[in-house]
This record gives sequence, C-alpha cells and structure tokens, in this order.
Amino acid sequence: MTTMLKKFKDLTEKEILAIAIAAEDEDGRIYGEFADALREEYPSTAKMFEDMRQEEVEHRDRLIAMFRKRFGEHIPLIRRENVKGFLQRKPVWLVRPLGVKVARKQAEVMELEAQRFYHKAATRTSDASTRELLYQLAEEERKHTQTAGELEEKHLTASAKAQEEESHRKLFLLQVVQPGLAGLMDGSVSTLAPLFAAAFATKHSWDAFLVGLAASIGAGISMAFSEGLSDDGSLTGRGSPWLRGAVTGLMTTAGGIGHTLPFLISSFHVATLVAAIVVAVELCVISYVRHKYMDTPFLQATFQVVVGGVLVFLTGWLIGSS
Repeated sequence: MTTMLKKFKDLTEKEILAIAIAAEDEDGRIYGEFADALREEYPSTAKMFEDMRQEEVEHRDRLIAMFRKRFGEHIPLIRRENVKGFLQRKPVWLVRPLGVKVARKQAEVMELEAQRFYHKAATRTSDASTRELLYQLAEEERKHTQTAGELEEKHLTASAKAQEEESHRKLFLLQVVQPGLAGLMDGSVSTLAPLFAAAFATKHSWDAFLVGLAASIGAGISMAFSEGLSDDGSLTGRGSPWLRGAVTGLMTTAGGIGHTLPFLISSFHVATLVAAIVVAVELCVISYVRHKYMDTPFLQATFQVVVGGVLVFLTGWLIGSS
C-alpha cells in the first residue's frame, strides 16, 4: 500500500510549524548520534557535533514557543517524510564504525535542506511574527556551514587534528591494510608450492597455469570466509566483516594470480623464469607494505617474507621434481 504524501503548497501554517519542530528535533538527535559514534576515535569532532546538537535544540524550543503562542499545546504528528520534496536520508548515523567524513558530509546536506525549507516556509506564512522567526532560522541555517567551521577551529586544534588523523590511520590499518596484507601474503606464498610442483612435474605451462588459477581462487574464497567469520568487528574495531573478508579474499587471489599469469607463455622455461621474477617482486612489495604500514624494520620484514617464500618455493620444486 502506497502512502499518500502531502504537497508543500497544501500545508497549513500549523502543519508547517509542526514539521519544523519535528525536523529540528530529528536533526538534533542525528547530531547527537554522530557525537556518540565518533566520541571514542574522534573526540574533538564529537564535541563539535554536540555543540551543533545544542543549537538544534535551541531552534526547536523557539519553534515550540511560537506554536504554543499561536495554536496551543497539541502539535500535529507530521514529519518531513510525509511531505513531497524532502530528501530521503540514508541512516548513516546507524552505521558503526561511522566515518568522520561521512558524518560531516551528511551534516552539510542537512543544513542546506533546513535553510531551503525555512525560506520556502516563510513565504507560505501570513503571520508576521512566525514569518520573521522562519527567516531568522533560515539565516542561522545558512550560517551553519560557517558555524561548523568555527566549531571545527574551536575544537579541532592542531593537536586534536593530529590525534584524529592518527586514529583514522589506525582504523585504516585495522579495516583495510591488515586484512589486505594478510591476503596478499597468503596468496603470494601459499600458492607457490602447488604452482611450481605442477610446473616441474608436468613441464607444461598450461597445466601449471590451471593449477595456479585454481589454487589462487580457492585460497581467495577460503581466506575471505575465514577473515569474515573471525569476528564481527564490534569489539575489536576492525570494521565490517564483509569488507574485511572481501579485501582479504581479493588480495589473496591477486597474490596467487600474479605469478600464475606468466605460465600463459607457451615456453615452459621462459614462463618459469618470468614467474620467479614476479615472485621476487611480490615478496619485495609485501616487505615494503609491512615496513610502511606495520612499522616493521625493512630488513626484518624482507628476511621474514623472503625466507618463507623460498621455503615454500623449494617445497614445490622438490615435490614436483621427485
């Protein structure tokens, strides 16, 4: 059953004020949700949203006072979603962990929509005092972008910004880099043995390619499920299990495919040589990523990765040549 929406031009002044009250109350609650979601990782931005919530509460109280003065105590139950023309908002404030950039962008959209609503509502109001209030609120909403900037300057000092950037970096490490690196290492190393075992056993490039492809895709699927089911991220802060699983699975497959593709070369000896070079490049990339993002000394990271890769390669070579 489709819900009938009212047209804005058909609203009474009583309904316009009721919508404005409900809108300010909802916006205040959303800013409160932003503040609560960001408080642990981004305390300064959370304080900024808390101040914005207080402003919305003040706007709501001024509107309620005007409504009581003109229409009494009973406020009709009508909200923005009951009227044509309002933006349908995605409930991003329910997502955990909430991205700080997403929250700020949502706030910009909310402020712009509120400003346009008050301007339009003022033109539909015959009462001078109500019209004056609506124009005042429209002007205050117009200044909200500037106000948000002032609040950001107030709360996001250089030290606070540095702390939040560090928190953002840590979240990126937990949610993307770590699962991606784990997948890349697994795909690059674990597929070496079956690939080169098949290569040296058959001395046929196409057979080696099929084995490497199957091993890479199989390892990617396995790692995706393993990572996705390891934890839901609610306590560890590692984010969505779907995202982590997808990143891990794709990077695992990519790590195996890299040294599998050379076996599309028909000459077995050339294909093997190119594949060995690709493996060396992959191990260097993994070492660099561990050094850059995981603060592992480069020589230590290189030694750990190369030793593991060489051992797996030798395993495949010995089994394939036996």
